[in-house]
Amino acid sequence: MNERMVDVAVIGAGAAGLAAATVTANAGCSTVVIDREKFPGGILRQCIHNGFGLRYFKEELTGPEYAGRAAGKCLDAGAELWLDHTVSNLKRTDDGLLVLDVLSAETGVTRLTAKAVMLAMGCRERNRGNLAIPGSRPAGVFTAGTAQKLLNSVGVLPGKSAVIVGSGDIGLIMARRLTWCGIKVKAVVEIMPHPSGLTRNIVQCLNDFDIPLYLGHAVVNICGKNRVSGVDIAPLADGIPQDEKTFHIDCDTLLFSVGLIPENELSVTAGVTLDLATGGAKVTSGYETDVPGIFAAGNVLHVHDLVDFVSEEAERAAKGVLQYLKKETTADNCRAAAGKNLKYVVPGSCRAGEKQLFSFRPLIVTDGGKLTAKCGDDVVFTQRIPFVRPAEMIAVEVDVPENAAGITFELHPGEVSK
Repeated sequence: MNERMVDVAVIGAGAAGLAAATVTANAGCSTVVIDREKFPGGILRQCIHNGFGLRYFKEELTGPEYAGRAAGKCLDAGAELWLDHTVSNLKRTDDGLLVLDVLSAETGVTRLTAKAVMLAMGCRERNRGNLAIPGSRPAGVFTAGTAQKLLNSVGVLPGKSAVIVGSGDIGLIMARRLTWCGIKVKAVVEIMPHPSGLTRNIVQCLNDFDIPLYLGHAVVNICGKNRVSGVDIAPLADGIPQDEKTFHIDCDTLLFSVGLIPENELSVTAGVTLDLATGGAKVTSGYETDVPGIFAAGNVLHVHDLVDFVSEEAERAAKGVLQYLKKETTADNCRAAAGKNLKYVVPGSCRAGEKQLFSFRPLIVTDGGKLTAKCGDDVVFTQRIPFVRPAEMIAVEVDVPENAAGITFELHPGEVSK
């Protein structure tokens, strides 16, 4: 078995892992980035549309361009990329070091010992099995990301006519991409009364191509034996399909864009406690998990809507790693909680008397919303949010008051959008 010791091991060479490794390597820490794929960049490599990088790189890039820039920065900083390598185990030893078992077809097994580990494994798509839709199991059923990979990376058309289940951003972007490739997109079906994706993607990917969006509807049956032949769709009332109003759409392809799940199997193996609201790890203000020395950032922590936010968060987390290595970490003394109309808040704790950036996922659709923070009965922060959508993450900086033991955030509706 090969053995190696480094200051920082980063698991995942997507946007989060590359940004975090750039910071730690620039600070002089020996840094290794491990990824099971043959090339760095993660999901960005198959996202050939533009719209990336406006915040982080200050110019509009395609996904592969963003991945290339991020990987270049990481290598220039001095980090090593271990590509086509897989971490099979992660544990903390009694002496406080972190041990990773890394597998590679080329080099075999490497026992990598690190002083700190950054979890940056990203997320995966929910699939048909998560929804339990009735029907047979024909060919032609894909997640939106798999169909995207087939089109953009492999060069294979997934079908001739499609229905998309869920209005997540990947599904919306695929509706446009399929249309450009000559595949007829007959409908996007969303169980919620509002879209799950960004407003700009609704406009640019559906409205501009006259693709119908059925809100408050569900696919209740998948038809076909060897290949998908169509789907049955019904409107919902209080979450229950109205069978008498069911209608049929012929198609040979069905894509699922029904949400993302943080990839945290390895985190659980390491003993990291997960937050039920995010699906990711519970972290401190320095993005450290409850296992000392293990940090998390990006989509493995909570699902983001913009890759620029992923990179920015990973840089903040990497600064937490540097503080940990220098033994400069100060324990959090103030709990952060998500209250009315908010699904979660990250991080879940902070330090009183300091400025902290908090991220939220709203649960309501409203215009002119008001975000407040309370310490006890005192309102200590208020900010207007012009457009509130569950698909769009909210992030604000708050000066946490001195001696605050807890801070609770609430989102209050303004004018409800129609």
